[in-house]
Amino acid sequence: MKLQKIKLSEIKPYERNARKNDEAVEYVIKSIKQCEYIAPIILDENNVILAGHTRYKALKKLGYNEAECVIKEGLTEEQKKKYRLLDNKTAEFAEWDFDLLKNELDGLDFEDLDIDWGIDDFTEDFEDENNDSKYTDVINIPQYTPTGEKPDISELIDRSKTNELIQEISKSNIQQDVKNFLIAAAYRHYVFNYSKIAEYYAHADKDVQELMEKSALVIIDLNDAIKNGFTRLKQELAEIEAEDRND
Repeated sequence: MKLQKIKLSEIKPYERNARKNDEAVEYVIKSIKQCEYIAPIILDENNVILAGHTRYKALKKLGYNEAECVIKEGLTEEQKKKYRLLDNKTAEFAEWDFDLLKNELDGLDFEDLDIDWGIDDFTEDFEDENNDSKYTDVINIPQYTPTGEKPDISELIDRSKTNELIQEISKSNIQQDVKNFLIAAAYRHYVFNYSKIAEYYAHADKDVQELMEKSALVIIDLNDAIKNGFTRLKQELAEIEAEDRND
């Protein structure tokens, strides 16, 4: 490849250039004014532009008579078409490292060159991702006021769907190991009545209360709940519990 100065009047824009770049010309003009003209225009052996249409337009508007150009000879017409398209398209796959970008931008004055670097969007997305985390240290504990009546132990849990599933599974003709697995899985359909559990807890003796706390049926001491891992629940588990309640 050859690097040489060529008059702008001798450079030929590609007539079928698919890239619309008119809006970008003013940005390139301001960039050249601030940083000088640096990147050469790439031409084929006939002086037709392979890359650099925007720079070419900007230099003409700035009154330049010639431009630094790289001459690439020997490409087929297919290669020239591919290069023009890929030179523009491949840049779209790159992304900013916003932490490094923020440091690079610090203290720079781009004068009247108004560019949105996307840092504000990145910050908002980062905050949203943190707010949408599937894990949380926030504890939302339903509050129940005892009524003074101790419920029967059978009222604390609804086993109806579990029992139906176990009966259906037991009657099936599937392999025993699969049957055992499905029976074990059926117990996830137990539905706990936490208002009645809280009422039962209020009337239970100390040993029962301690075991109910360790089972996370009630949370009295938040430090114990954190220690036992009950306050870092996955969102999926909460959704499963809501589905079970609806069932």
